[in-house]
This record gives sequence, C-alpha cells and structure tokens, in this order.
Amino acid sequence: MELRKYKHIGVDPEMLGGQPYVKGTRLSVAFILSCLSQGMSIEEISEAYVSVTSEEVSEVLKFAAEVLDAGSVAA
Repeated sequence: MELRKYKHIGVDPEMLGGQPYVKGTRLSVAFILSCLSQGMSIEEISEAYVSVTSEEVSEVLKFAAEVLDAGSVAA
C-alpha cells in the first residue's frame, strides 16, 4: 500500500504508537472507524471533532478499504 497517495492519512512511529491517523489531529483511523461503526455519520463526526473534515473522514474509509483489500482475510 502506498501511503503517499493519501493526503490526509499519516503514520508516524512517535505518534499514537505508529497507528495511522488523520494528519493535523491526534485521531486515529481506528477511532474514526469506530465512530462510524457506532452509527455516527460523516457529518456528525466532522461536527463533533471540528479538526476533522468530511473529506478526511471519506479518505479514512478509502484507506481502510485498501488496507483490507491488500491483505488476505481468513474466512
């Protein structure tokens, strides 16, 4: 997976234990996905966490889909 193609996703071993995060925030990709799984809409996340735009949340979804597609998931 090529991280450079994501303008809003970063990975830094010194930030959040190396978890992927939304650049300019301390919110991990996993946290945003958790918000979505609990029923929050993209707009609600952007309103609740004003440092995150709807464009960034959408990119989190694209990133997660690519990560899952890149690895094999056992059935």
